[in-house]
Amino acid sequence: MLHDADLLSVQQARDLCTNAKAAMKQFQFASQEEVDRICEAMVEAALAEAGRLGQMAHDETGFGYPLHKKLKNEFAARNVWESIKDVPTCGVLRRDEERKVVEIGWPVGVVIALTPSTNPTSTAIFKILIGVKARNAVVVAPHPSAAKCTAEAVRIMVEAGERAGMPPGLVSCLTDITLEGTNTLMDHHATAMILATGGPGMVKAAHSRGKPALGVGPGNVPAYVDRSAHIVKAAQMIVESKSFDCSTICATEQAVIADAPIADRLKSEMQARGAHWLTKEEADKLASRMFRPNGMMVADLVGRTPQYIGEKVGIPVPSDARILVADLAGIGPAHPLSREKLTTVLGWMVADGWRDGCARAMEMLTFGGDGHTVVIHSRDEESILAFGIEKPAFRVLVNTWGSLGAVGCTTGLAPSLTLAPGGIGGAVVSDNITVHHVLNTKRVAYSLHDAPAVARAHGGGEPDSSAPVGRAGTAATSGDSADVIERIVAKVLAEMRGRGES
Repeated sequence: MLHDADLLSVQQARDLCTNAKAAMKQFQFASQEEVDRICEAMVEAALAEAGRLGQMAHDETGFGYPLHKKLKNEFAARNVWESIKDVPTCGVLRRDEERKVVEIGWPVGVVIALTPSTNPTSTAIFKILIGVKARNAVVVAPHPSAAKCTAEAVRIMVEAGERAGMPPGLVSCLTDITLEGTNTLMDHHATAMILATGGPGMVKAAHSRGKPALGVGPGNVPAYVDRSAHIVKAAQMIVESKSFDCSTICATEQAVIADAPIADRLKSEMQARGAHWLTKEEADKLASRMFRPNGMMVADLVGRTPQYIGEKVGIPVPSDARILVADLAGIGPAHPLSREKLTTVLGWMVADGWRDGCARAMEMLTFGGDGHTVVIHSRDEESILAFGIEKPAFRVLVNTWGSLGAVGCTTGLAPSLTLAPGGIGGAVVSDNITVHHVLNTKRVAYSLHDAPAVARAHGGGEPDSSAPVGRAGTAATSGDSADVIERIVAKVLAEMRGRGES
């Protein structure tokens, strides 16, 4: 049976990639109006089903809260679309009259979208939107433990898109899921790019395929609270952010580093808002159950409520606890709870001044979150700027939630559910991934300058002065104005659409 499942999965993966490539031939020269109409139809459908998909994701995985997953689905549809809907992706994108360069949008190709179990429906919605907006084909590869809810999210998007004119096969989902099938998707000759959101093993596999890949990294996010911070607001934000969907967003706070003069008050304010402190014995017991010998979290404790964790581990937890907090004696392998914890468990340390806090935050990022995210609560611009300059993190969040701040919900960052950690985190970019990362750009460049005289010389000797030399920029200034260029491009694209050329 297992062997047959592998064969079915591999064959389905091949068919999906082949069909996606064929569908792109019909869609590659679609107009901006057509593309945006299709995307808007998919957004409306995703918003209408956001609640049901959130409940499905919770029921299938056991992670988080249905209402929070609904919010993430809405964010992936509404907020992401609002951020990209006015981005040109078809035909002429921009014209630089001074440099005489015309930029033309071009799809990347077939994009394989690997989605995680922690955010299974919202990530699928997000990746389909940015992919189709750039006229790519998208094949979604779900996490096996979230296969049904992810497939349903894709089905909703596909049906709405195809009703609006999207070619069949442009967006699809692997439903016969095996490791061999997912590997086939990534290795297929039609695949042009891999968007990998998930655990480190899956992301590493995506980066090893020999294809362009955009992946994430672990988010061992430190949250430093300076003595100048608004303590009540900081306490509330930290507890609410850490408890949001049971900490299943990788940018959620993983440890608080409290400045010594305000540490006691911050702790008290956090306790008043649902932070339950563990004893050392309870924390040690939890640490021994939460992580495998290789440092990976035990899956059964990912995305769980404090009460669920307490019952599984055998420690008492009050019914009104929103998060569990453990004092950390240090950072590193000897202190397991200083690792990334995609669940409602938060570390706690005290530092003496922002320079000491800065050093502790650096240790956390180096231990398991290079390039990802750091949070600072402060009203001291010197300490804020120091964090921004010194920390090996590409998202420095100030006086806001870690979880919803990094994805662009409570900040001005690009709305995204794939947060790249840059070169130090093993990724090729350091951005919040969005439509610009799945859009290629052609450049039509006209002559501006004559070639250097030595370059025109025969065999490296003196240039032939009798040879005619054209005026620089003649082709670009002989009546080919910006309007004429755009009409020519539009005409060519229309002709190619009519012929169905790729």
